Amino acid sequence: MKDNSPDAGKAPPDKEDGGVLGWVLQRFNRGVARLPLPRALAFGRGLGWVYGSVLRYHRRDALDALARSLPDRDEPARRAIVNEMYRQFGMNMVEILRLDGGRTDDLDARVRIEGEEIVQEALKRERGVLMLTAHLGNWDLLGMFTGHRGYPLTIISKKIRPAGVNAMWMRMRRAFGVSIVPAHNSYRDCLRVLKRNELLGFVLDQNRPVEQGIFVTFFGRPACTSPGLALLAAQSRAPVVPVFIHREGLDQHVLQVHPAIEPPPDRSEENIRQATQVYTAVIENEIRRTPEQWIWLHRRWRTKPKKRPNDQVANDQ
Repeated sequence: MKDNSPDAGKAPPDKEDGGVLGWVLQRFNRGVARLPLPRALAFGRGLGWVYGSVLRYHRRDALDALARSLPDRDEPARRAIVNEMYRQFGMNMVEILRLDGGRTDDLDARVRIEGEEIVQEALKRERGVLMLTAHLGNWDLLGMFTGHRGYPLTIISKKIRPAGVNAMWMRMRRAFGVSIVPAHNSYRDCLRVLKRNELLGFVLDQNRPVEQGIFVTFFGRPACTSPGLALLAAQSRAPVVPVFIHREGLDQHVLQVHPAIEPPPDRSEENIRQATQVYTAVIENEIRRTPEQWIWLHRRWRTKPKKRPNDQVANDQ
């Protein structure tokens, strides 16, 4: 049978487009986009089940983190949260694949925004806006929806492996008006974004090596956290606006904008630590609302505080 599709007769893209894997993903995503939404989401939940219950990818890490963070939940409740987390992750992935496959109508029909006026008021200061968020809900959808609404958004991102997946993600972000700055040595680029009075997205729920972070309390335990957001706020005087997205039911999302947080008065160590603690507490409160929508499999507390000499002496006595 002759293939009359626009891709017929075309060679797979070169390495800059993700190579053969990138080409395969493009065609797969178009197939996913053709599925009716209920079937697509069911497919995503099935993928999540395989990921969590068959492959059991970081399942033990997720259960351990949940037991330490929400000790009031019994074991069956924690297992239910983790099982749903994997299913939510699968649905998130399918929704993004549908966007890459051309189903941009999903954004307008299925995402509503609350508190948009907070961002608009913050931009009137003409210092840019630092958008605080986390790996909660469909966080990639949050960024693409923000760009889709016409807000100039830049995010800090590492390269994703393999290259084909990275090419797909970068292509989608650009298509929705989202710019990227590399995670390494990005401080000056971030300041330029703010000077243009644009939005700079900052995900603050990932573990950092001890030499790159400061310790703040997260779910009752010390968590090594990037001070970059607080440092940028202190230097640029840009407000920090928390923005999170939550799934409602299976196919709807609500994007909630929280009141702006004023920048720390200066870049002193204590003020930067206090500000970072405030941001982290905001994230924790959001996770507690819908714990099944956060990625518990990330080893958030992997970096441990170094023991001080006095601590070791006390332990030896």
